Amino acid sequence: MIALHDLTVAYERHPAVHHVSGAFAAGSLTAIVGPNGAGKSTLLKSVAGLVRPVAGRVERGALGQDRIAYLPQLSEIDRGFPIAVLDTVLLGHWRKIGWHRGVDRDLRAQAVAALETVGLRGFEQRPLATLSAGQFQRVLFARLMLQDAAALLLDEPFNAIDARTTRDLIALVEAWHREGRTVVAVLHDLEQVRRHFPDTLLLARECIGWGPTERVLTPTNLQQAQRMSESWDPQADYCETAVPG
Repeated sequence: MIALHDLTVAYERHPAVHHVSGAFAAGSLTAIVGPNGAGKSTLLKSVAGLVRPVAGRVERGALGQDRIAYLPQLSEIDRGFPIAVLDTVLLGHWRKIGWHRGVDRDLRAQAVAALETVGLRGFEQRPLATLSAGQFQRVLFARLMLQDAAALLLDEPFNAIDARTTRDLIALVEAWHREGRTVVAVLHDLEQVRRHFPDTLLLARECIGWGPTERVLTPTNLQQAQRMSESWDPQADYCETAVPG
């Protein structure tokens, strides 16, 4: 289980996530949804340990940092680096082998198998810069497979990619769920959430609802989230919990 205890994350002392409490159950499949600027990506980064809270805490139980895999938004990744597809996927082994151990035949075979699973067999030597957005996301999912993490945190994994790739990657996410892994994804498509994600966290900097998707994504909750987002004042007084020391 990954639990949030009164979590507050702030930028320049203005809260991006405000007093959120709840838990992602072990083996759960949860979508994080909400209006633009609701703090969804910030919350995910806090769970991944990339952003420090100013109040509250994230409790990861028995999950060490090496058991959590994080996938950022495509727009945050530079595809201009001169590296081939296979070498990118092999980076998924890094936490297991470190910088000093070489990649043996078995590890390379696992990477090739992962590429085949995501539909990119034969792309091993293609430079990243030559790939479409959908192909690149498939590469990143193949790398996630090699990380073999107990918890996977995905930030807008289906944004700006084609429908076929979305369908294939959702199937992979559902397979991870069946294997008992904890999967948390920031998403925008509510119908996609209703079809594929049993649990949902509806966020508007504060938690509007968290639990079974059909109970969270109600018209009342969605309207409340939108109202809170529209009424948010970036020039409001500082959050007292965000004041250092």
